[in-house]
Amino acid sequence: MIHQFLKVTLLFGAFCFATTSFAQNKIVLKNVEIFNGKDSKTKVGSIVVEQNKIVKIVTGEIAATDLENAQVIDGKGKFAMPGMIDSHWHSFLAANSNQAIMLGDESFLFINAAKESENTLQRGFTTVRDLGGHVMGIKQANDYGINKGPRIYPSEAMISQTGGHGDASFPWSEPRMVDHTPPRFQVLGGSIIADGEQEVTVAAREQLRKGASQLKVMAGGGVATIYDPLDATQYTTKEIKAAVDAAENWGTYVTVHAYTPKAVRQAVDAGVKCVDHGHLLDEATVKLLGEKNIWLSMQPFDLDASAYTNPEQAANKRLVGTGTENVYTWAKKHNVKLAFGTDLVAPPKNPLRQNELVVNLKQWFSNFEILKMITYDNAQLLKMSGPRNPYPSDLGTLTEGAYADILLFDQSPLENIEVIGDPKNNLLLIIKDGKLYKDLLTKK
Repeated sequence: MIHQFLKVTLLFGAFCFATTSFAQNKIVLKNVEIFNGKDSKTKVGSIVVEQNKIVKIVTGEIAATDLENAQVIDGKGKFAMPGMIDSHWHSFLAANSNQAIMLGDESFLFINAAKESENTLQRGFTTVRDLGGHVMGIKQANDYGINKGPRIYPSEAMISQTGGHGDASFPWSEPRMVDHTPPRFQVLGGSIIADGEQEVTVAAREQLRKGASQLKVMAGGGVATIYDPLDATQYTTKEIKAAVDAAENWGTYVTVHAYTPKAVRQAVDAGVKCVDHGHLLDEATVKLLGEKNIWLSMQPFDLDASAYTNPEQAANKRLVGTGTENVYTWAKKHNVKLAFGTDLVAPPKNPLRQNELVVNLKQWFSNFEILKMITYDNAQLLKMSGPRNPYPSDLGTLTEGAYADILLFDQSPLENIEVIGDPKNNLLLIIKDGKLYKDLLTKK
């Protein structure tokens, strides 16, 4: 398979590249307003980066010894914050249209996904939790600096029942037991069809073997797929629990795609630790998530359905959008742990809305709450991968010992969150893993 070949080739190149990539690296970003990701109050000072970590935060005048052998960048009082995190991203689906996935050459599709990954970083997202798609090769290329993209927490293939949200078969396709040829999307590693506890266990273990940091299970119907109704509950409690058991045996967790109270309650009974979407929940189910300490990874979907040409898909999108306000309101009321994700697919314009969805949060949250959610809070969700965490040091914070993932904005998003909506002009500097990926400051 071409993507297997590309993965091996990228990995080989990564090891070769690593011998020169990780030379001594020291950056001092001085004279900046520092938002650490967690505290509402900022402070003016300097950030000292060595290799890929923040080694010192200095307030006031910085010592000459801290500047030795460093690339010194004068921040000119601009706003420094942790790199943004998207808790629901699809590196492969954000880059490739449905038509391209069905008809395109595999090498083109994965190269296109790698390019879109670079665009994601340039929007200020230094980390993404990828919830479906074969992205291990892109992740490795990003980690070693071969590709200039974000950190990736991979789920690998989405686990779906027959006829579920991850089943890309046509309605007239032969049953699996008759025709053993999987759908193209499954061949590309986007999903895996598994029915019954035994098959779900095998599918879960296969994703963990490939390097998944968490598992994604389709527990209900969706917006983008035509053949599974949005209101459908998918899998049984025992089937979902089979995936949960496999994940927990590897020290990690399961998140589920689910919108409705019935689908979410079944998943909660099975032991999942995170729900993605949930826009059609009632207050009682939202309260249950708070009581059970379960994460809700929401997307601030609005009523815009222009990305969908199919009338049923467009209607589903608008229905989901009507539930956003209620669920956010109830989640705050019942102290549910909220994460921010975008789940933007169907290019070319949809991925460009990633920053726009951050700004959309202002309808329900203060600017501080938004910044904390897209940095520190999202990082706490990522930590649930436990020993499967590919990036074990702190993310989402500007503190000593944390990974050096730093953004510098021209204005303070704490005062005007709209600043984040235009990264091309307002995002002056991007540091990921201690390396500069954008620098408009010294070029001005």
